Amino acid sequence: MDISLNGRSAIVTGGSKGIGFAIAKRFAESGADVAIVARGADSLDAAVAEIKTVTNSHVIGVQGDVAKATDVRRAYDEAVAAFGKLDIVVNNAGTSRAGPFEAMSDELLQQDLELKLFAAVRFARLVIPQMKERKWGRIINVLNIGAKAPRAASAPTSVSRAAGMALTKALASEYAPFNILVNGLLVGLIDADQHVQKAKSRGVSLDEYKAGLAKDIPLGRFGRAEEFANIACFLASDAGSYITGTAINVDGGRSPVV
Repeated sequence: MDISLNGRSAIVTGGSKGIGFAIAKRFAESGADVAIVARGADSLDAAVAEIKTVTNSHVIGVQGDVAKATDVRRAYDEAVAAFGKLDIVVNNAGTSRAGPFEAMSDELLQQDLELKLFAAVRFARLVIPQMKERKWGRIINVLNIGAKAPRAASAPTSVSRAAGMALTKALASEYAPFNILVNGLLVGLIDADQHVQKAKSRGVSLDEYKAGLAKDIPLGRFGRAEEFANIACFLASDAGSYITGTAINVDGGRSPVV
């Protein structure tokens, strides 16, 4: 299937590396103009430069921390100034924070909610009015499978991701009459920089680390960021025009909950 995003404009948070970068690149390859939001200036510049070398799309980088309301507003304003509108929002920024419940402070939980839940709320609040005017919009919230099936000692991530899934369904129901489609994509185990760091912290090689976790994946391997991006691109396009309010596992069958 040839998926086209020609004429569309998108913003992708956490878009300089991993899944976010793969989504931004896939969107640009499909014809969309793309604003990438990330905290690190060097990685952001490198991501924008790489995408520009392989596509003809208008791609910009916005340095900012989406856990801060002011940075969310600035990112939105810069994207609209560059493209004139925003058709697609991908709320991808986030880290995997987990540990014993009794060790989780109010501050840690609040930080996690600001980054993963409130950032999505704030972007939606900004972009929905213009989407309503055009009667076309796509919001994709990148969550994880813990939103459906939390494991032991998985807070605060499982808590914030479950809240993100509820937000997804609420927005989908409210804005379906305006052709604004809102979906969640739930990450399982996808190749990313964070796994390199986790392997080092456990004193094992990356291959050993991945092999141990892959035993719980029916497909027997980690996913690739490009595979995740393909699903996001489909949902962002007209090809996915009858899908809203869903939470799709992109996990190789790992989640016990469908």
